[in-house]
Amino acid sequence: VQLQASGGGLVQAGGSMRVSCYSIDRAFGSYPMGWFRQAPGKEREFVAAVSRTGRRIRYTDTVKGRFTIARDTKNTVSLQMNSLKPEDSAVYYCAAANSARNEYAPQVRDEYDYWGQGTQVTVSS
Repeated sequence: VQLQASGGGLVQAGGSMRVSCYSIDRAFGSYPMGWFRQAPGKEREFVAAVSRTGRRIRYTDTVKGRFTIARDTKNTVSLQMNSLKPEDSAVYYCAAANSARNEYAPQVRDEYDYWGQGTQVTVSS
């Protein structure tokens, strides 16, 4: 499964940005999907995940109420980021888990099987 992340860029603190993950693979729509981020010198950390049905969604505490993950189409998953803070600056990666469990929305990096190339999000203060 090939994943293509897009939509990153530079935004001022308090602003909004949307990043998307696209795949031409027909199985994409049946995989649990997640977003992770990695800032310079830090480990890649979980941000958000959505189950294959879209009914189970999880967020890390630092983005709850500000970020929204959504399965927009069978081929696209997005992460809408509002009220951005400088500490949100990182390379954002989308990932897919090869699982048939309907309400599975993993938060652990090792539970994902496929990764996109990442897109840079920079929030200026």
